[in-house]
Amino acid sequence: MKRTEHGVYLKNGKPVTDAKGMQSPDLARERTIAYRILRAHDEGEGDKKMHLRFDALVSHDITYVGIIQTARASGMTEFPIPYAMTNCHNSLCAVGGTINEDDHVFGLSAAKKYGGIYVPPNLSVIHMYAREALATCGNMILGSDSHTRYGALGTMGFGEGGAELVKQLLENTYDLDAPEVVLVHVTGSPKKGVGPHDVALALVKEVFKEGFVKNKVLEFVGEGIKNLSIDFRNGIDVMTTETSCLSSIWETDEVVEEYYNVHGRPFAFETMQAEDGAYYDSMIELKLDEIECMIALPFHPSNAYTIHEFNENAEEILKKLEEEAKKTYSKCDVKLTDKVTEKGVLADQGVIAGCAGGLYENLVEAASILAGGTIGNDYFNLSVYPGSQPVGLALAKNGTMAELMDAGAIVKPAFCGPCFGAGDVPANNGLSIRHTTRNFPNREGSKPKEGQISFVALMDARSIAATAKNGGIITAATDIEYEVENRPYNYDPTCYEKRVYQGFAKERPEEELRLGPNITDWPKMPQLSENLLLKLTAVINDEVTTTDELIPSGETSSYRSNPLRLSEFALSRRVPSYVKDSKAVMALDAARIAGACPDAERELIESNGGKVEDTIIAPVLFAKRPGDGSAREQAASCQKVLGSFANICYEYCTKRYRSNCINWGILPFTIDEGTPFPYENGDYVYVGGIRTALKEGREEIPAVVIGNDGTHEITLWLKNLSETDRQILLDGCLMNYYAREKKQ
Repeated sequence: MKRTEHGVYLKNGKPVTDAKGMQSPDLARERTIAYRILRAHDEGEGDKKMHLRFDALVSHDITYVGIIQTARASGMTEFPIPYAMTNCHNSLCAVGGTINEDDHVFGLSAAKKYGGIYVPPNLSVIHMYAREALATCGNMILGSDSHTRYGALGTMGFGEGGAELVKQLLENTYDLDAPEVVLVHVTGSPKKGVGPHDVALALVKEVFKEGFVKNKVLEFVGEGIKNLSIDFRNGIDVMTTETSCLSSIWETDEVVEEYYNVHGRPFAFETMQAEDGAYYDSMIELKLDEIECMIALPFHPSNAYTIHEFNENAEEILKKLEEEAKKTYSKCDVKLTDKVTEKGVLADQGVIAGCAGGLYENLVEAASILAGGTIGNDYFNLSVYPGSQPVGLALAKNGTMAELMDAGAIVKPAFCGPCFGAGDVPANNGLSIRHTTRNFPNREGSKPKEGQISFVALMDARSIAATAKNGGIITAATDIEYEVENRPYNYDPTCYEKRVYQGFAKERPEEELRLGPNITDWPKMPQLSENLLLKLTAVINDEVTTTDELIPSGETSSYRSNPLRLSEFALSRRVPSYVKDSKAVMALDAARIAGACPDAERELIESNGGKVEDTIIAPVLFAKRPGDGSAREQAASCQKVLGSFANICYEYCTKRYRSNCINWGILPFTIDEGTPFPYENGDYVYVGGIRTALKEGREEIPAVVIGNDGTHEITLWLKNLSETDRQILLDGCLMNYYAREKKQ
């Protein structure tokens, strides 16, 4: 794999750097597949700002309740475009009671009332349904899940927080700066035993840490694409989220056409290729024949090695990882080096699941590797989750399911749990190898603050099967002999036709929403005051802070219909004191509103030239680079429920987390890279005149930090806010923004 960090043109299907006879970059960028699709959905002026409307929306049962609650509070009366709600995250009822099923019943009632598409629990994971039933060449889909990626099918998918879906439901636009486009030039053909996850992990390793493709669009072009099946392409494409790119798109060919034919949707196909002379801002040369079997170790998909390199240096690599984990999880007795045995590195568990792993071809090839073998009756176990009921049905009919079960694998229904920490949690200090999308801390469901910890390493289904056949000793699939029987996919939509509620354009306003006791409205949120007195309740100096740390996944997901209850989990696995300290700051502001502002805070406000009645006292978080990972808006909304009005950082990891902050009325302050931030929990930041500054569109915001060692001036920045962004922040959140517009 090789990167080119300057612009290139595509000429006769080949990348060139010679610009002679070519259009300017701004004009030639319009010749990319990405820009042709983006401009077709752009309601703006065709310039550097894009205002997009999507063709369809998708959500799952962690997010759709909050989205619909927000949209109906903002005036929505019907779904204006197809909106599919799948039930693939909270289908385990991990905390007991009726909570999860109450959400599902709410979802069906909302689909009936507003005209939506409802996919019952365990019928499909969100992205499999979107691929099978919604993707269309040239279209765009917005999803409230970060892995909303359908580029291999000619559809641009964007994963964002729920508030962006609310805007679409209210027939407003998704606004962004016109993005750069990165050419991924694909050549060669993968070796036998190398799968899509191997290619994806190699790509993530190459580009993530330096932010090479951050908030850019990846466009896959090249003669190597013809050597990849559609499942292989989809398996790479869904993992582009882990590169931190904005979206992805691939050229389409007869392989994509056959996919749509098989799925009974021939009308959805269109041949899509970049025009000759298309300009790309940078390039990645992806040489498929050079990719080896990969393993991504905790705690990120970019922490990747070839399996051979890992096995040769396992003791050293695991010791370093063990030491890092002990620093972060001091309550846990971390042990990883004991996985190294005379035979090799021993894993405790294997899982193949979800939108990345549970694809038809992955499971067929895994079964071929396991055929005639056994995973044994020792500690190692293997679970397999087909990504949808149609995939599971095809596997059952052609004998693949029987082969997997005969080898000792446990076959389970479509479910995203192993990917976000709500299923198949290994034993304490267990090492799970998974063909899923992420291996962030606690993504497997462990609870470090209770002394429980386990670890996830990402591998392709082929190498997981090879490992399973080898009794759990981590093995590259390229190191074993196997043959794959030709078993073409026979898609049968019967289960969808019989069970999916297809309500688009059939809204029934008289239908009552079914609200379980855990489904609650959002609390009232005040507008921004003239001044802010911010008290630090979390200072995180890690290089990156994930959304999983801001609001943990796993069983906490069951409470995502209840904003107050969910907020109790905010930063619980990273800064356990955050909720208590933030509530204490909220109590200070409640006293201020009641006319009994504490003396210390009054003095701080007045000594900096402010008035108590014009100054909200609020908690604030500092993290160097927050927001990597999931699109979940709760990473921001929980902060807001706990009184937040601002975050401070050097840089936001993703556009979607920054957008979530804005939509929830959290000022996305940044400070200059390298500016020391030696401040601690309990220190104050006074920001005077912030409301006026926001109204006037000022970007440079002077502030004062008050700590134990005195007062320090600091410069905060509010860069690249649109007029709408500023108004949302002034109003206090997106709901308030729409409520004010309705009154006008």
